[in-house]
Amino acid sequence: MRALLILTLALLSACQTRPMLVPLPAWQSPEGREHLDAGRIRDLRNGQDLTPEQLVERLAGAPRVLVGERHDNPDHHALQLWLLRALESRRAQGSLLLEMLEPAQKPKLDAARQAIAAGELPTDLPVALGWQRGWDWSLYGAIVRHALAQPFPLLPANLDRGEIMDVYRERPVLSGTASTAESVREALLAQIRASHCGKLPEDQLPAMLAVQQQRDRRMADVLRTAPRPAMLLAGAYHVRRDLGVPLHLADLGSGEAAVLILAEVGSEVGAQEADFVWYTPAMPEEDFCARFGQRE
Repeated sequence: MRALLILTLALLSACQTRPMLVPLPAWQSPEGREHLDAGRIRDLRNGQDLTPEQLVERLAGAPRVLVGERHDNPDHHALQLWLLRALESRRAQGSLLLEMLEPAQKPKLDAARQAIAAGELPTDLPVALGWQRGWDWSLYGAIVRHALAQPFPLLPANLDRGEIMDVYRERPVLSGTASTAESVREALLAQIRASHCGKLPEDQLPAMLAVQQQRDRRMADVLRTAPRPAMLLAGAYHVRRDLGVPLHLADLGSGEAAVLILAEVGSEVGAQEADFVWYTPAMPEEDFCARFGQRE
């Protein structure tokens, strides 16, 4: 009886010293809030449903966490920031990597970090960082501001425009066998065709595929040397186990990573794609193909 009491007190003490996680952010996307899967988290390795706290505990021990998003879904970015903060409360964060940042921005990131540490927040942070217009600052700004105020580095994980043009002109040969498998190439080509509404000339597809895979290789290469535990935020296709960065990590001999995909209700994510999926409400469907190729 005495041993049981001691164990109970020890467990209570452990719970009291572990900080409580902050409440989850309110849903922002307008569609599917009442869907049965909205907010559902599933461990795809065993089919179990998880609470947010259980997901954090599983990810806290991973040396690398890859989080896939839909770029225009505000709920995905709110959950990314929540998850980053939750993991920080469980262990020291080593680094944060963003697909949305390019190598040329690294000095600007360092300068902004120094200014913030000195209490001198830049009046126009997006301008100070050279933030690319293609990424909606209203969705990413909170994550970037939080990361710049932390002791861990915020690292660019993408190619810059010059590197992309070099890939277009002369496609590099990828090393390794996982990322170069024909099944991987065919699946990525199909995704590129679909995302460009089937209107890309076939002779452009090899260059587009090369850019996609060189982006994945860059993300994997930055992850390979980034301080751990590292987190990467990128589009869902980039982090997929069967198509993206994890294959390149394998080819680089750089060890394992935990993959979480943030997915909208109504979509399906399989065990071959990720370790975990977190379902959110959805943004309205837009017919991108109706205006594909039109000038803004």
